[in-house]
Amino acid sequence: MPSAHVSGGLPADGRPAVFDGRMPAAPGDLRVEGHGIEPVPEGNRYGGPGRLFTVWFAPNLTMTGVFTGTIGVALGLDFGTALAAVVLGTVLGALPTAYLSTWGGLTGTGQLPLSRLAFGRAVALPGILQWVSSVAWDALIGLFGGDALARLCGWPFWVGVLVMMAAQGALGVLGYEAIHRLQVVMTFVLAVSFAVIAWRMLDGVHPASTGAAVGADRAGAFVLTSTIALSLALSWAPYATDFSRYLPRGTSRPRMFWCTLLGLVVSFVVVQALGLWGASVLTDQTAAGVDELLGGGAAGAFGLLAVALAAVCSNAMNDYSGSLALQTVGVRVPRPVAAALAAVLGFPLVLWMHAADTTARFQNVLLFVGYWIPGFVAIVVVDWVARARARGGAAFDVTAEVSLPQPAWPALLAFVAAFAAAVPFMDTGLYVGPVAEALHGADLSYYVAFLVALAVYAPLRSRGRTAVPVR
Repeated sequence: MPSAHVSGGLPADGRPAVFDGRMPAAPGDLRVEGHGIEPVPEGNRYGGPGRLFTVWFAPNLTMTGVFTGTIGVALGLDFGTALAAVVLGTVLGALPTAYLSTWGGLTGTGQLPLSRLAFGRAVALPGILQWVSSVAWDALIGLFGGDALARLCGWPFWVGVLVMMAAQGALGVLGYEAIHRLQVVMTFVLAVSFAVIAWRMLDGVHPASTGAAVGADRAGAFVLTSTIALSLALSWAPYATDFSRYLPRGTSRPRMFWCTLLGLVVSFVVVQALGLWGASVLTDQTAAGVDELLGGGAAGAFGLLAVALAAVCSNAMNDYSGSLALQTVGVRVPRPVAAALAAVLGFPLVLWMHAADTTARFQNVLLFVGYWIPGFVAIVVVDWVARARARGGAAFDVTAEVSLPQPAWPALLAFVAAFAAAVPFMDTGLYVGPVAEALHGADLSYYVAFLVALAVYAPLRSRGRTAVPVR
């Protein structure tokens, strides 16, 4: 059984001990995880790839995904066309996340900390964006979870949000193992609750058989719906190895990949399909829609409780990864404190989203928090492949790879160029780029950002490759 590892004072490399700390010792160890961005030693690894399915399945069974599904119908698509767009976008967004997740067992390192290999000191930029994104996701998901809890208990909206944020903050403070264990339980609880919602929808709720959008407008709505679905699945990419970093080095990478991919795809497609099916009853106030759909009473209360619990499960992961991102930037705050801070900052953002046009603000925040991710993924993947080739089949060694730093400017240049190139292709309520407007609302920004980052960074990274030092 792995033993707990605590670092005292300053490590040999001079980094503050706040980045190290107590680790969970085995499955079920629910004591507070103090460990931050330091790599997890091999002696402290445990678990199997199967837990990646539940940790990526349960947090997506939220009303955020359901509400996202209603957008396809709101854009004028019929049920079948919108569902095809959702499946396509979800699979494309989940593939990079599943691939990155397989790095956790090899490196024992979180995703943003690991990206320092490619970005060097420029990692501060994606680190800050990831931290801000985690707070934004707290608001996106907390909007519905807080509303459900408030309706269930008869509280004012802000009280429901406050209680929910406190619960998710506590879970984020407990850390890795507590999150994994709760997601196992919630996989079954939430699967039952959403099955009940689906069953009730079969009685009197009919999907849209036709859509108002035709011709080029229909094509534009299809692409935008697909891009929004892609943004949901891809939003987990900067979190990917955070929840696999304790897996042993010898864990099967193909099994890690498929467990992550299936967890993401099945959960996201199910909840968005429910949104498409029940778009006529699941309006902006989705918690009220669920209560009404289930007929109130005990069934309605069960549905509202499931919505609130789902929000807690998902947001705890946001707070956890946000804490690692904040440390990656260089903020010397203990990981549990950083996790609690993310939950605290998410509270006023939820109130802001609830105060006006929920639909517009929801879609704007949803897209904007993810526009930077495609470029980030392209850069870290290119760097990873280049390092693998340089090792020539040798095992990954964090210490050896850190001794081969890359200059910051190529990654920073590619990152900024990718975002800039994507701007004309963006389509949000705040801004519609000229290309997106010409394409009848089709948002191709995610694809453009990925390809531009790849085209800019790959040749620069090839010129900067170095040999692995002889040990």
